[in-house]
Amino acid sequence: MSREREAVNSWLIKNASVLGRRNADIAITDGVITAVGEGLDAPEGAEILDASGLVALPGLVDLHTHLREPGREDAETVESGSRAAALGGYTAVCAMANTSPVADTAGVVEQVWRLGRDAGLVDVQPIGAVTVGLAGEQMAELGAMADSAAKVRIFSDDGFCVADPKMMRRALEYVKAFGGVIAQHAEEPRLTGGAQMHEGEYSARLGLAGWPAVAEEAIIARDCLLTGHVDSRLHVCHVSTAGSVEILRWAKSKGWRVTAEVCPHHLLLTDERAATYDPVNKVNPPLRTDADIEALRAGLAEGVIDAVATDHAPHAAEDKECEWAAARPGMLGLQTALSIVVKTMVEPGLLDWDGVAERMSRTPARIAGLEGHGLDPAPGVPANLTLIDPNASWTVVPNELASLSRNTPYSAMTFPATVRATFLRGEATVLDGKATK
Repeated sequence: MSREREAVNSWLIKNASVLGRRNADIAITDGVITAVGEGLDAPEGAEILDASGLVALPGLVDLHTHLREPGREDAETVESGSRAAALGGYTAVCAMANTSPVADTAGVVEQVWRLGRDAGLVDVQPIGAVTVGLAGEQMAELGAMADSAAKVRIFSDDGFCVADPKMMRRALEYVKAFGGVIAQHAEEPRLTGGAQMHEGEYSARLGLAGWPAVAEEAIIARDCLLTGHVDSRLHVCHVSTAGSVEILRWAKSKGWRVTAEVCPHHLLLTDERAATYDPVNKVNPPLRTDADIEALRAGLAEGVIDAVATDHAPHAAEDKECEWAAARPGMLGLQTALSIVVKTMVEPGLLDWDGVAERMSRTPARIAGLEGHGLDPAPGVPANLTLIDPNASWTVVPNELASLSRNTPYSAMTFPATVRATFLRGEATVLDGKATK
């Protein structure tokens, strides 16, 4: 993409299906949508994009991305992860704290935030650690991170559970002062030591130590009770079991301020895939059962689960191309998330395009407090948009993904829907399905 085209500050997107509801033109000038309607005239000097047959959604927002920088730039950088995000239709991502050094100080979160600004492909919002070094022993500098240039509002020790209930209560109480959120990796470590996959029929057959569903459900129940007690905000990361959905439904019936996310892989893949002993299928929490998938899809459709989050977890080859027990858990997700949601939720009729916008844009932006994101196309709104071809399909080729890592479980799988364009405040970060920079 030429620098001249990158500098375009006016666009007329013609004949897009806005939220899948009605066809309309979208006019953009200086990063802001100026008009939405039929037969609009192009702004002066505007680039015209024919969006016939494409669905226009607010830019997607990911609450759970691992960008690995600083510390593991061999697996991913903020720039490479941002490019993958833009190609997946995202305009904002929340970067988890398990970097090296850990993002547990104002200095580290500001470094990640500035790297995101420099890349200019998506807005990168750092998530701060709850405890120093993710060790679970001493609360990190939550207030300093909240007051930093990065304005951190979500805190998580993801990769580890805040297992100490007293520490969890203190953190929930502390973030109330500035409207923060504690995002919990729900895993009772005393129930999962040495675990390699979901505890069930396949773990018994394969001789792999099991990660029981109750290890997740026990922490979610405890933290919902704590949240209700202190009247704070809890977000539950990567919900993976049917029992967790029931606990969340109960907590929400109490009026407690609890939100939750589900990952695309937990909507599609089951523990049966571990039978190959291919570590690309190893993830934490692990792939579960068909019954869990059914409950997760229903919970997402109902709104008991609020959002889809990728848990994009790139790993260098040596951390995945090894025996199962030694492999790091995690898989790529940014470029495949939307297509998997279409396959598992839209095609079966569980969500329409407006529902996709709600679960992948509006609600995540609201949870993260990201101004200017998660807003439907309308005059005066920042032009954070994605254009999707719902009738196209594509086949996953790991070497063609933008991530520096290749640990995708979807190699050679064909998925519906492709991202044709992404706009970040009126700048095209993706055109014709390709990154512009």
